[in-house]
Amino acid sequence: MAFRKAVDNVLSKVLIVIMGVMVINVLWQVFTRFVMGTPSSFTDELARYLMIWLGILGAAYVSGRNMHVAIDVLPLRSSTETQKKLKRIVYVCIILFAFFAMVVGGLRLVYITFVLDQHSPALQIPLAAVYFAIPLSGALIIFYKISDILNTK
Repeated sequence: MAFRKAVDNVLSKVLIVIMGVMVINVLWQVFTRFVMGTPSSFTDELARYLMIWLGILGAAYVSGRNMHVAIDVLPLRSSTETQKKLKRIVYVCIILFAFFAMVVGGLRLVYITFVLDQHSPALQIPLAAVYFAIPLSGALIIFYKISDILNTK
């Protein structure tokens, strides 16, 4: 449980930093466009990549906090034991999706872009670094859901 809190703490701080950098980046973009008359060449691309990382890592954080949107009509009308079984089934489905779609598929995407040596046009950073948010988030979701399963016994 202490390790999960540490992961939560680090992830929340990373998300705060990403959001802060994104705000500064967009403010710089607006300043250069409207005050200086020549928009910065990299700010649009950086904002896009920061939004990707913020959204995908934010989804993992929300999943870990169990604050994601859920339809709970069926569980609320069930007994406590049935609610626990349904919760475990949902967690297993989330783990399977996160593993196959996010971890396996994301690592494949990272590998392909790494092998093809694809770089972003303005920032010249490897696109594999941008796409690495997908398998990382998938691994975090799996960690959180396994932790939830172990703590609901």
